[in-house]
Amino acid sequence: MTGGLATPKSRVLPIWKFDVEAVRKDFPILGTVVHDKPLVYLDNAATSQKPLQVISALNQYYLTTNANIHRGVHHLSQKATTEYEAARDQVRAFLNARSTKEIVFVRGATEAINLVAQSFARPRFKAGDEILITHMEHHANIVPWQILRDQIGIVLRVAPINDNGELILEEFEKLITDKTKLVAVTQVSNALGTIVPVKQIIEMARSRSIPVLIDGCQAVPHIPVDVQSLDCDFYVFSGHKIFGPTGTGVLYGKEALLDSMPPYQGGGDMISSVTFEKTTYNELPYKFEAGTPHIAGGIGLAAALEYVSRIGLTQIADYEHELLEYATSVLEEIPRVRIIGNARPKASVISFVVEGLHPHDIGTILDHEGIAIRTGHHCAQPVMQRFDIPATSRASFAFYNRPDEADALAAGLRRAIEVLG
Repeated sequence: MTGGLATPKSRVLPIWKFDVEAVRKDFPILGTVVHDKPLVYLDNAATSQKPLQVISALNQYYLTTNANIHRGVHHLSQKATTEYEAARDQVRAFLNARSTKEIVFVRGATEAINLVAQSFARPRFKAGDEILITHMEHHANIVPWQILRDQIGIVLRVAPINDNGELILEEFEKLITDKTKLVAVTQVSNALGTIVPVKQIIEMARSRSIPVLIDGCQAVPHIPVDVQSLDCDFYVFSGHKIFGPTGTGVLYGKEALLDSMPPYQGGGDMISSVTFEKTTYNELPYKFEAGTPHIAGGIGLAAALEYVSRIGLTQIADYEHELLEYATSVLEEIPRVRIIGNARPKASVISFVVEGLHPHDIGTILDHEGIAIRTGHHCAQPVMQRFDIPATSRASFAFYNRPDEADALAAGLRRAIEVLG
């Protein structure tokens, strides 16, 4: 690789078809120097970096368009409204939803799941009804259902995973009963990288007329998503995971379901008319979007989706698969390193522990080498409990990462082992 970190002479890199150097030019932060070392950013599962195209979209909005949207008759308001609604259509196209009425802008996947819990599930479910999740869920797909359990007495069922971090499908299917009223699962585990067979899960649930929510936060940056092909009822993701601004996110919901759901929050813009006696709510999707939204963020998210679509998620997935295989082989050569989660298939996440060393100490040493990883439980404490560990170190790759950065990670780990003993 040109312009990068040194590759060990003993290792021969495969031929990479993806032009990663061209992509990296769009991400100025990747040229940052940390502790006098070139930045190696491997914390993409926590948040991704932003390309110039997204930064420019945000700047242009504030420089030329800034105004509140909807109902304003002046030029800037109409321009902002047009751009914001064009962003909604960009999301619709990205997910292949049928209509923009099915695209609700939220602050992130966490808010989207809470919206479904309180607006869809709470009015419909009763004590004893069951919601089925998996053992690899992010806290955002656990806690909202626990809150609902405390509110109305639903039962939360958890499907197990095996030692490779894969969902045990036959056990999952056994947990689907007449009491199951919702299935809510991640498409890709943020802690393990496991790609969950959500299509099969949806088919299982569909045969029993059970609605399904998919947490796509870790999926959308890495693999193509088609909600019509999946036939899921709800799909959620956060913009900052897919190279867009923080504080942005999307709830996709089938129009008939969203239309039947009461508003999640009350206030401006989600109303058609208000008197002291009665309020009439706005049409979809606006009845779920109370208050002034993150207008610039929505426009920036659209720029991110357009950027990713132009490169091509299939091409991204192929490159990241090769990168994951390479990085895995490099780390497996290091004594005392044990990778947690060896699912097939798997996205570009490697969680690992080093015998005798605490992940936080590893993260600190790597930081001094300019390498950014994540250490801790990754908002997935039940996963840590499943593998009987307090935490892991997690390196998560994006399409702008290079194989020599995997070598840098390996060298940094060897350095950490040497320093920490």
